[in-house]
Formats: sequence, C-alpha cells, structure tokens
Amino acid sequence: MKVVIALASSSGQLSGVQRHAISLARCLLTRERITAVHLIAAPWQQEFVRDAAPRGDARLHLHTARVRNNSLSRNLWYYAELPRIATRLGADIVHLGYPTPLNERAYHCPTVVTLHDLYPYDVPENFGFPKVLFNQLVLRRCLQAVDAIACVSQSTLDRLEGIEPRLALAKATVIHNSVAPQRRVSASSPLPHWDGEPFLLCVAQHRRNKNILFLLRVFDRLLRSGRIAYETRLVIVGIPGPETNAIRCFIAAAGIGDRVVLLNGLSEEELQWCYRRCALLLAPSLTEGFGLPVAEALLAGCRVICSDIPAFREIGADRCLYIPLNARAEEAFCDAASAAIREPSPKPVALPQLSAPWIAEQYFQLYHLLLFPASASDTPARRAEMRISQGD
Repeated sequence: MKVVIALASSSGQLSGVQRHAISLARCLLTRERITAVHLIAAPWQQEFVRDAAPRGDARLHLHTARVRNNSLSRNLWYYAELPRIATRLGADIVHLGYPTPLNERAYHCPTVVTLHDLYPYDVPENFGFPKVLFNQLVLRRCLQAVDAIACVSQSTLDRLEGIEPRLALAKATVIHNSVAPQRRVSASSPLPHWDGEPFLLCVAQHRRNKNILFLLRVFDRLLRSGRIAYETRLVIVGIPGPETNAIRCFIAAAGIGDRVVLLNGLSEEELQWCYRRCALLLAPSLTEGFGLPVAEALLAGCRVICSDIPAFREIGADRCLYIPLNARAEEAFCDAASAAIREPSPKPVALPQLSAPWIAEQYFQLYHLLLFPASASDTPARRAEMRISQGD
C-alpha cells in the first residue's frame, strides 16, 4: 500500500499539525504491508521535516511542493496539483494532514483528512474576520469531499457531531495522535542564560484558545505572593500568533520580562530537554482538539496542571491535576502550582493507546476499509465496529 501524506502549510516551524504528519509516517512504516510513504512538505519546511522524519527506511520518500508561501498559492496547490502528484506516485491513499481545499473528482484513490479541531467555529479569534469565514468554508467543504475523517480525539468527534452530525456518522472515526517516549534529549539548554534556575513550562502557540494571558496572570500572582521562588522562570514554547502582541504588552506592564522566556523553533530534542527539566507543565487552554503537550509531559515524567476540559481528561485520565476555568481559576492554579512543585517528581507514565504500532493498526484498518469495502450498504456498520474496537 502506497500512502501520500501532505503537510504543506504556512508554518516554517515544527508545530502540532506537522508533527502529526511526521508521526503518522513513522507509524505507518511499522507495518510491512505499507510499501511506500510519500511525505510532501513546502520548501520552507524541508529542514525541520528532514530532522524530525524517521531515518533509515527506504520506503520513506520526502518531496518538496512547488508552492509559494501565500494562501492562494497553497490552496491552489492542494486543489489542482496534489491530485496530479498522487497519480504520478501511484498512491493508494492520499492523507491530508489538516483540512484543505480538495477536488475529489481529480483523485483516482480514496482520500483521508485528519481533523484536529473545529477552531474556525469554536475560536474565530484565532483567524480574524473575514478570514475565519474562508476557513469555515474550506473546513466544511473538505469534510464533505474526503472519503474518511480521522478525528484525533473523541472530543473532536463529539464537536463534529454537534456541527455536522451526518458527516460524523457517515465517515468519521477516532484515531488518536501517536505519541511515544523520546530517547533523544538535547545536551545543552535552549533557555538563554540558564544557570539551573527552576522554571514552569507551557507549550502553546500564541492563540486565544491557549489562554496564555491567563497563565501570565497566574505566574505574576505566584511571584508577587511569594509562593514560588523569585528566580523561577516561566518558559512558553510556541509559534507567535494573534496573541503575541498582547502577551508581550502584559509582560512589559507587569514588569516580569526578566522572568518570562518566549521560545519558538525548538527541535524535538530541545523540547524534550524542557519537559525533563521543568518543575511542572501548565496547560490552561480554553479548548483543545487533543492536548499533545500533556501527553508528552506525562511520558517524560512531568507534573501536569491543566484546565478541566474534555480533551485533557481524555489523554491525562487521573494523572493530571485539573482546574475548572471558573471565577476562582487563577487562584486555584496558583494554589495547585505552589503545592505541586514541592511534591516528589512523578515517574514517566506509559500511554500504550498512543503507541505507534497501535495507531498504525487503526490507520491500516481505515485505509483497508476504504480500498476494499465489502459493500456500500455495510460501510457505516464497519466504521461502527472500528469505533468499538478502539474503545469509544
């Protein structure tokens, strides 16, 4: 089976969508019946894709999309050029790393899209007006056009059912992101001028749903009340976005510029260094599709304090401390953080449901179902069986 995975996007740094696509390639290569995986990225993504992609497997092929870094060029590439590439490569399955424009009539093989979230509907501030209307249109049209929708969590599927119940029933299933313990760790600190000071960690893009301004208020309160040592830093790892200016303004107004570190563009090894050295991970998101930092932190043996939202509960189970985002949330986060950093460090946990072999098996079942359906009439029943087998 030959699989084409398209991940070309505007991001020139390794973000959640790109990490998912690379992880998907790694998972598929654990299956002998996968004869080729073609990973297609934009020119400005080639460096981090080469660094993060699995090595030493001749079945993996990296390709560069001939596209310019603007919305029109990328969308036209997905709509017109990707089908031609899939045909030339003899693809059995084309897997979109995220919802994009899709000309279903141009494909000779089934198409799958990973649905990470419904942010164009749930967090329009992430996109701005009127751009959000275009994002909503592309999302809805893509979900209608593909042959299958792979939701990264039950939370995402539940949200899809609320917006497009027919699509959710007809073609959606839950296949989590694959997250595995990382063995490679940077030998040096990615933190500037770090000399062993304790730090709290947040891994989040500068977007509204990540709730970083709330986190900054929590950190400022912790410092001013003396509940953490004054030399403690807050390290925020994430790509700049719509909230960046507000974040920088708050840091300046609060006078905590020497205590807050904003980082982006970290390698997997450097990010792993942060997980293993931090005092705890803070994840105060308003909404999430999956919660990758929570899973990675648990695998690395971090203390985790996060908002009480379904996606985090789904991944963290009873291993995290959950704080409701109510009127007392800031104080509750402060109390939890000051108590947690005084507790013994937990051991790394196992998350076998997110392991590469398990996720690969679920994707292989989905692909096989699309390629060899028993009949059109029993396809929904087969999908229902898949959900049951996944424990949904």
